[in-house]
This record gives sequence, structure tokens and C-alpha cells, in this order.
Amino acid sequence: MAKNKKSKPGSNTIAQNKRARHEYFIEEEFEAGLELQGWEVKSLRAGKANISESYVFMRNGEAFISGFTIQPLNVASTHVVADPTRVRKLLLNRRELDKIIGGVNRDGETIVALSLYWKASWAKLKIGLAKGKKLHDKRTDVKDRDWQRDKARIMKHNVR
Repeated sequence: MAKNKKSKPGSNTIAQNKRARHEYFIEEEFEAGLELQGWEVKSLRAGKANISESYVFMRNGEAFISGFTIQPLNVASTHVVADPTRVRKLLLNRRELDKIIGGVNRDGETIVALSLYWKASWAKLKIGLAKGKKLHDKRTDVKDRDWQRDKARIMKHNVR
């Protein structure tokens, strides 16, 4: 019998924020649920989401995401007034919320949305506590990435 493969958390990706890893050092990652409406879930299933311009903020000990765009489907949202960029609540444990609040208030870190994906039938958002990179940090990252690529090419040609 064949074994069932378990999917990785990022394998059912709906949207990614590629710029976040370029702009920030990600210190710690958290998986948050989203409080969504029915039309939003249907749009997510169609892949109509964008998290590149979103940001996460804390209010009254709860986490919210703003600037997260879900384009409404014409078929699914005819009877509902759809707001594509409404503020949505993130669902996290109290311990995770306390850790995030501590990082933001004490260490001056920021909260960045990294990726949006399906986990079973639930939409999950991976957020990270991050510190901003300086220009020289970005340059060293580019140098390291280029060197890794060149090294792989060299090793590939030397094996033959």
C-alpha cells in the first residue's frame, strides 16, 4: 500500500509576500487563522488574494490585518456589499499574542504577513516578527544568493 503524503504548510499557497524577506529579518514566525466571510473564502479558493501591501497591527490585545486585498467574485458576492480591503481579525492563542505584543513594544519589531495558504479546509496566514534591514544588509544577502548560485554551477560542471 502507498503511504499518504502529508502536505507541507506552504504547498497549498494562495499568496506570498516575497518582498517581506527582502526588507526584513524574520525573527519568529506564527500561524494565524483568519476571520473571513463566505464570499471571501470563495474568492480565496479562486486565488484572488494579495498580501503584499498588508500590515498587521495590535488593538486591545488582539491582532488585525489591514491592506489585505481579496477581490470579490461576481458570481459569489451579488447579494453582499463586498469590501475587498476591510480590516480582518487574526485568530491567535493568548500566549502567541503576548509574545507578539512583547516583541513589538519591547524590542521595536514589526509584524509582517509572509504567506497565505490552505491547511486542511482552513485559510491560514503566516506572520512573522521582523526587524528592518539596512541597505548594506540587503546587499550582503544578494551577494550570498549570487555566490550560492555560482557555487552550484561550478560544482555541477566539476562533477562531469
